[in-house]
Amino acid sequence: MKVGLLSLGSVLAILLTAAMFLTAGWGRPPIIAKQNGYRGTGEDQIATAAAQRILQAANALPDAIDKASPDGERATAVYKNVKVLNDLSADQFNRVMLAITQWVAPEQGCAYCHNGDNLADDGLYTKIVARRMLQMTRHINKDWKEHVASTGVTCYTCHRGQPVPSNIWFENPGAPHAGGFAATNDGFGHPTKANGTTSLSIDPQAPYLENAEQIRVESTKALPLGDGASIQSAERTFSLMIHMSEGLGVNCTFCHNTRNFSGWSESTPQRVVAWHGLELVRDLNNVYLDPLKTVYPSTRLGPHGDGPKLDCATCHQGVSKPLYGASMAKDYPEIGGERAP
Repeated sequence: MKVGLLSLGSVLAILLTAAMFLTAGWGRPPIIAKQNGYRGTGEDQIATAAAQRILQAANALPDAIDKASPDGERATAVYKNVKVLNDLSADQFNRVMLAITQWVAPEQGCAYCHNGDNLADDGLYTKIVARRMLQMTRHINKDWKEHVASTGVTCYTCHRGQPVPSNIWFENPGAPHAGGFAATNDGFGHPTKANGTTSLSIDPQAPYLENAEQIRVESTKALPLGDGASIQSAERTFSLMIHMSEGLGVNCTFCHNTRNFSGWSESTPQRVVAWHGLELVRDLNNVYLDPLKTVYPSTRLGPHGDGPKLDCATCHQGVSKPLYGASMAKDYPEIGGERAP
């Protein structure tokens, strides 16, 4: 009888082990746990060692380029049609161009944005976009310190050596669901990367990261005087929170206390930083990225004719601080970063 029980136990162990590896949501040991708050408040961040190794490799820094002097002949005296970096010396300008090539188009080289026979030519759409992205980068580093602090950003923060960042999004209202009042179902029941492979909304970005709809799960007033926290907005909010968790590689307790999700007094300081991040993303999508849809060729537009936009994952790419908090911008005061001491 003991042999039979042992055999049954062995079979169960094998089945459970197989389930662990084949079922979504399981992670292979060893598990890394970090407690953020007091014991019993549900504020642990949990990750696997294997996942950490993958993220560290993905967030490796490129080689630095020797600094350039701000003195000497100006870039506008050496090159024609300099519209953004016209406050730099020629040496600084050349350094930024070399860095952008390394950060954005290492395989394509200068020809990705420039006409090799006439560098001043604006015929390539990529040059128009790159010029606007430089303006955006300076804007972030100068005007959004509530989110990026003195760490700042560079082109590499999002691009990571690719002409098009890995994490961009287009408007996606989903396929028609029914007629009349229920013309669409907001994409519910269609797991995607955007909603963390859940059955929630497939487009949490447009309402909250482009438009300024209220991010809320529960109303603060009783019906019928509620403040817009409908069931649909609650579901979209959950989808957005899942997206943020996935994009930053954290769980809910990175910003929230699980015993009072909505309470700011019991939240972590990171929640304030995240709030500024949401405001930042809206600003960049509306002022810098969405207007570029008239510049892009049709092959670069979404199915509804909108241009590519960013979200939390575009910069963070799976870690709570992009590039694990390493500041590349401090070495590039030319694009608005704070000069290294």
